Amino acid sequence: MAIRHGILALLQDKARYGYELRAEFEARTGGVWPLNIGQVYSTLDRLERDGLVVREGSDGEGHVVYSLSPAGRDDVEQWFSTAANRSSTPRNELAIKLSLAATLPGSELPTIIQEQRDASLAKLQELNQLRKDVPAGPRAEDIARIMVLDSLVFQLEAELRWLDLCEARLVHTGQIAAVLPEV
Repeated sequence: MAIRHGILALLQDKARYGYELRAEFEARTGGVWPLNIGQVYSTLDRLERDGLVVREGSDGEGHVVYSLSPAGRDDVEQWFSTAANRSSTPRNELAIKLSLAATLPGSELPTIIQEQRDASLAKLQELNQLRKDVPAGPRAEDIARIMVLDSLVFQLEAELRWLDLCEARLVHTGQIAAVLPEV
């Protein structure tokens, strides 16, 4: 849904063609979630089919330009005024991996947890550096990038806390010995 509504939101500013929408989406979300141009055009096709966008014609260079229909404007306004839907739980590859490893004989669950912790810590350091590199000015693009990076940082911090909990659960159940920190 985020791509669909992201495209609708970008069309509020002005009519655009697919490549413009992709570039604007990536710029306004800090370049963290690159879009496949095929995904943009297939989404535009569905939005047109659903009466949320209309083709404005060509820009003179062969690009088909799209704009919001009144129904599309209503849809994006509704999206902005409604809390994000958390009723459908997205699949989490890491949770699936750990839950399956916990139930399969011979799996090295502590090793899997540690490998993920190392990778998550490295990604967290990378994101924190990216966050420091964003100019501290009042530009909307910088604020948007910081917001996206903060969201990703918080998600990784939560993941690391969860990995600690998983490891503590294994220690508590006697499946692994407690590892004491080196001094």
